Amino acid sequence: MCSIVGLQGKVKADDIIGMLKSSKNRGPDSSGIYLDNVYTDIDLDDFQDYNDYEVAFGHNLLSIYDLEDRQSKPQPISNENLTLVFNGELYNFRTMRNFLSKVGVEAKITSDSEVLLYLIDFYNKKLDLLEAVQAAIRLIDGDYAFAVWDGQNMAIARDPLGVKPLFYSVSDEKCGFASTKDALKEVGFIDIDTLKPEHILFNWQDISPAQAIYEKIFEGDVSKIDKMLKLSVAKRIEGLHEVGVIFSGGLDSSYLALLLKEISENVPLKIKLYAVGAEGSKDVEAAIYASKFLNLDLEICEVTEELVREALPSVVKAIGDDNLMKVGVGLTTYFATKMVARDGLKVAISGQGADELFGGYKRYLKSFVDGTLNYDLRMDMSNMYHVNLERDDACSMLNSVELRLPFLDKALVELALNIPDNKKIVSMHDDMRKSILRKLAFEEGLDYEIAYRPKKAAQYGTGIDKILRKKIIKDTDFSTYLY
Repeated sequence: MCSIVGLQGKVKADDIIGMLKSSKNRGPDSSGIYLDNVYTDIDLDDFQDYNDYEVAFGHNLLSIYDLEDRQSKPQPISNENLTLVFNGELYNFRTMRNFLSKVGVEAKITSDSEVLLYLIDFYNKKLDLLEAVQAAIRLIDGDYAFAVWDGQNMAIARDPLGVKPLFYSVSDEKCGFASTKDALKEVGFIDIDTLKPEHILFNWQDISPAQAIYEKIFEGDVSKIDKMLKLSVAKRIEGLHEVGVIFSGGLDSSYLALLLKEISENVPLKIKLYAVGAEGSKDVEAAIYASKFLNLDLEICEVTEELVREALPSVVKAIGDDNLMKVGVGLTTYFATKMVARDGLKVAISGQGADELFGGYKRYLKSFVDGTLNYDLRMDMSNMYHVNLERDDACSMLNSVELRLPFLDKALVELALNIPDNKKIVSMHDDMRKSILRKLAFEEGLDYEIAYRPKKAAQYGTGIDKILRKKIIKDTDFSTYLY
């Protein structure tokens, strides 16, 4: 995870520097800037340039990879007429690098950003920039947000599910984009929009995809779900030697931990579980039980009123919302990733998305009875990016930890949304819900008590909601933390 920023209009270096400073927590390892040239590994406090520019990019790096053939490199990067800033991961990095080699690209490519730049460049030799970006996006598999400039045109794009955040603003004087709203506010933007998943902002005009993921309809094969989930998990830890798991002891996080453990039997991978909850909370009890069953190390953050009060201002400001439910979930992510960061890890696996794919929330029982479950799941999936994903991303990045979400693999999402409703909820009395996922997890080897543990929302299972409602909200105005 990194942060990217950019401006077009009458732009000065100080504008980009200010944007980078406001989002430095997203990329503490290195900073770079593009004016008329690329400057990498700069000191944000010392860099000086007083000229005006038409376009400027900035990048803060969170270095994940340091392998012989794959690295996290400082950005921005350029090649001939193209300049690019990229935030994210390409899970088919090696496949795309091999493709570029076969079509005659001779450059030594060792980073995801270079793969993307050379893909766009390859297509840009025959197509205009928009068409080149569209062609590249059709090939890549990953979670990303990026911007590319060819000297005349700019294209800004976001991954198909909106796992990586991207905001933008357009005014008469200048236009800008950034990984955070605060970065845009830093340079005076007021009306800020979210770039929708799979959309491309081309010269500040919104270009929608021909067909969004949640609109695709075909006959889904239930037998493929387990295999595709395993592949999704494997892709998201390739090249890592250790990984954390945001862990509640419930179905989703336990299933992912089980699959990670299976992978670790064949490759060197250290796995650690991180649970959050007040003393005696349901999630802590479940996490202890599940960690012992899985025989994986578990660290627990015991949440207290004092800890919540201390974290509250940062979390509310990061998510940009004082809604009690969002704050409760955000605090859970914040406390968990704080433990992850303290252990020196930069990547954590999360089960986010499983409920929207497989009908996990209690309200889906009514959808099932009304015959609208398929429609409601598709709508919830289409709105996840600004309901859940931006919140979780903002809270994890307060600790400079990247969340990876195996349930939100593009191919898996397309398949799961086309599984028949009665495979997800079997009857109007199915209080467990997520039937097919529970069945698969149990068959894969999860304990029955774990696989069939009732769904409990994070803010309730951790006891955080109770602390907020009974001890904090009565004397605290959350809205004051938004400014």
